[in-house]
Amino acid sequence: MAKPGKQEILEGAMAVAHAVARCRPEVIAAYPITPQTHISEELSQIVADGDLAAEFVKVESEFGAASVVLGASAAGARAYTATSSQGLMLMAEVLWNMAGMRLPVVLACANRSVSAPLSIWCDHQDAESVRDCGIIQLYAEDAQEACDQHVIAFKVAEDRRVLLPVMVNLDGFLLTHVFEPVELPDQALTDKFLGQYEALYKLDVANPMSFGCFTEPDKCMEGRWMIHDACLRSLAVIEEVSADFAKAFGRHSGGLLEEYKSKDAETILIAKGSVSGTIKDVVDELRDKGRKVGLVRIKTFRPFPREALLAAIRGAKHIAVVEKGGSFGAGGIMTPEVKEVLFDAGLKIPTSGFCVQLGGREVTPDGIAEIIDRVSKGEKQKAYEYFRLKQNLLPDLVP
Repeated sequence: MAKPGKQEILEGAMAVAHAVARCRPEVIAAYPITPQTHISEELSQIVADGDLAAEFVKVESEFGAASVVLGASAAGARAYTATSSQGLMLMAEVLWNMAGMRLPVVLACANRSVSAPLSIWCDHQDAESVRDCGIIQLYAEDAQEACDQHVIAFKVAEDRRVLLPVMVNLDGFLLTHVFEPVELPDQALTDKFLGQYEALYKLDVANPMSFGCFTEPDKCMEGRWMIHDACLRSLAVIEEVSADFAKAFGRHSGGLLEEYKSKDAETILIAKGSVSGTIKDVVDELRDKGRKVGLVRIKTFRPFPREALLAAIRGAKHIAVVEKGGSFGAGGIMTPEVKEVLFDAGLKIPTSGFCVQLGGREVTPDGIAEIIDRVSKGEKQKAYEYFRLKQNLLPDLVP
């Protein structure tokens, strides 16, 4: 295994695999799909080399992978899998079951566009398509965060105030296949941080239990509410665990959101994932020119960090939500949620959503600067125009 305690130049997917191994999952289920495959390949090598005592299960599909880790978790094991795009779509039914059965499975999604048309490059349509199933969603900006968020994910998922699956999202190719300096979590620190996993509820012949039972109408809604309530409780747990991680490992990789030069910003951009790095560069450049711009980066997308976001953006004069996905026939995904936060607080801050990088299309600093210019001048983009961009990122295809 790679040596802990110092920075190494590692491929993002490889680094994630080693970080996961240090969390000591007992069952790993894997099915290959680009650009996730390198995570599973590296984990299989770690297990084969005897560096991780885990059952590595090669399955026939992503539905099978999700089903294996669901069963393993129900039996009381710490379980992990990874997927992308169509693979996540094939897992969707099982993800609902994981959340409903309150199973703390951790999985990675190497974010990739969903067919058709066929694209292997990054956007967030895959993860956003399962946003409503009760699975906690974390988003990494770089490979270091992707590693660290897996450690945080296991701790949050297994917390008895939560007991929900957690998905760590890392942008396909942009993070999975890029070599970056990464400090892997120290094994001894990780063992101490996570502790020995003991399932609160599990399938046990000595203490029979039922999972995912048939319910009648007078009970089903209560079950759904319990998932929602656990999601809301997880907000405080994510903050708590992230603070503990920073104290133990010396890095701030978790939390609900990041405020980047936004405290006094008049124009604030909201985004998640690796595009935030480009936005930060533009913010730095414009700040040097005296313009009050900033970024609020969403790290935890589900549950949506309403109160933390409101506190971060309430002083803005203009807001632009930069998204890598959307709802066809409606508009953005995050944009209406941001607007709802503002509406509920009685704030009338002009807010527009902008769609970038679908199918991996390049987003440039000039494109981000153009978004800032447009919203700073008071230009509004209506929801139904979300995919109709006039900036230098997409041609105006709509007559």
